[in-house]
Amino acid sequence: MTEWSVSEPTKLTLTDPVTRLQVRIVNGTVNVVGTDEGSARLEVSSVEGPPLIVTQEGSTLTVSYEDLHWKGFLKWFDRKGHRRRAVVSVAVPAGTDVEVGVIGAGAVISGVKGRTDVRGVTGDTTLVGLAGPVRAETISGCLEAQSVTGALRVNSVTGDVTVIEGAGASVKAETISGDMVIDLDAADLDGPPADIRLTSVSGEVAIRLPHPADARVEANTTSGSVSNAFDDLRVDGQWGAKSITGTLGAGRGTLRATTVSGSIALLRRPEAADDGGFDAAPSTSGKVL
Repeated sequence: MTEWSVSEPTKLTLTDPVTRLQVRIVNGTVNVVGTDEGSARLEVSSVEGPPLIVTQEGSTLTVSYEDLHWKGFLKWFDRKGHRRRAVVSVAVPAGTDVEVGVIGAGAVISGVKGRTDVRGVTGDTTLVGLAGPVRAETISGCLEAQSVTGALRVNSVTGDVTVIEGAGASVKAETISGDMVIDLDAADLDGPPADIRLTSVSGEVAIRLPHPADARVEANTTSGSVSNAFDDLRVDGQWGAKSITGTLGAGRGTLRATTVSGSIALLRRPEAADDGGFDAAPSTSGKVL
């Protein structure tokens, strides 16, 4: 095992192979990018408080503090009261499995094809162009995923969840009071059918489906409003519980959305040649209750 104690700006080039990356920091920023290079590069451009401990054991590269571990990460408390802040950038081979934990810090992960696991307390997380399975947990930080093709699992308490140009076959997201905006791109006809499952207590849920859409739809809210831009779907309920159900296209995929008091909106994604941007309003044929 090789170990470095980093208490000032530092650049490291790892000559041994890296297939697993673990980064855990408090305050600051983590940037991870997958590359076509065979080696990994690490840059710590700023560090305050206790030094970061960088270790490489076998093909696993870890950047963290001595007292900050992955187990119980979301419940961690700095008993010593240190002021901590670090800015860490890591370039790894695209196939690397990545684990990132941030407390009060932002995280940006892009171009990774291996498994990605992110845990955050208050920092925002941005995921771009990830091809492997993704699991993300956040307490109050917002999460944005763009062009993620791997299976996406998100759990949030109060943080908002935004998926842009989602092309993965599986998206499962749960929030307590965080809002969800899910923009789905056209699925690959030769790939597995889409499986979209969204659950919230009081957060609002907006889903924009590709044109033409191909899914069995079941969306329910106990006391919120519903908006539907598809004539092929049925809206039931005038007072209290409301639902949107039906089949779009051949119904290969599945879309299920459930809220208690939040509203649900199903929007129609314009055709590629006439894409007016994400904020395009539902068609005038949409029903709102």
